[in-house]
Amino acid sequence: MAKILATATLQGGAATAAGLDLLGLAAELAGASGGSVTVLALGAGARAVAQSLLAQGADEVLCSEEPALAQSPSEAGLAALLEAARQVQPELLLLATDSLGRDWAPRVAARLAAGIVTEATGVAFEAGRFVGTRPVFGGKAVARMAARTKVAVMTVRPGAGSAKPPDAAGQGSGGVRDLGLEITLQPDWPEVVRREVEAVSGPRLEEAKIIVSGGRGVGGPEGFRVLQELAEELGAAVGASRAAVDEGWVPAAWQIGQTGKAVAPDLYIAVGISGASQHMVGCSRAKTLVAINTDPDALIFETAQLGLIADYREALPALAQALRESS
Repeated sequence: MAKILATATLQGGAATAAGLDLLGLAAELAGASGGSVTVLALGAGARAVAQSLLAQGADEVLCSEEPALAQSPSEAGLAALLEAARQVQPELLLLATDSLGRDWAPRVAARLAAGIVTEATGVAFEAGRFVGTRPVFGGKAVARMAARTKVAVMTVRPGAGSAKPPDAAGQGSGGVRDLGLEITLQPDWPEVVRREVEAVSGPRLEEAKIIVSGGRGVGGPEGFRVLQELAEELGAAVGASRAAVDEGWVPAAWQIGQTGKAVAPDLYIAVGISGASQHMVGCSRAKTLVAINTDPDALIFETAQLGLIADYREALPALAQALRESS
């Protein structure tokens, strides 16, 4: 019986959509392996969300609201994660591909003498072991990787799993319990001195169901205002390729791709994006890709389910107007 330990990403005292998707993947793997899922919820509000995590697939929730977690989330969180691993003794440790997940994964793997798979776009249970898939060679190929060690550590990209519908009767076999770890800040630990919340007018890129994304072909910052108008009609988030970010047209937080964010929307509208592999790595989990480009030979048309060879300055306002008239 395989034991799976997953972290719950909390924001504003609630589990994020990405965290619930990770829990959904853990529950799916537990079902395939005949195992169980323990979720580690850290920080303010952890106990308050514990019951909802049980209702969405966790067999057990470990909580810690130690003040040190807010002051030094990297080091205090690592201590909590190692204690949870000691208590649970998991065969698989799942972490989100976010700043803390990337920070913790190699350090936890080293301390547990565990094999590690990073940036997984999918995880499956096959022939008695957990196998992660991830893009390689700039997204031109997919590698399947499994740890040879007793414990496997994997960081998982958004969209690899789907949140389970809440079950009000879900209580979990292990219920909710406190991690029981007192964390004392150490002099050499980095501390958070100020938090700045990214200003987002619409849905966050990582959680958006629809994304309108622009590339070099948009031509400049004024072009992104056209994209934003369509996004507002669709209730979508706005993203960008690295080229648009490097030009200074949009903030770095909008970047999607190998060196940016990985997204998994239901609909991804790529405007003026050539389709270079580095960008496609970031949006490869989109269920439907629509490409709008004036270049009929753009690589993105080879990947897109729908393509429109047109000037976005004409196509997007017409689409936005049609949406307004139909609402």
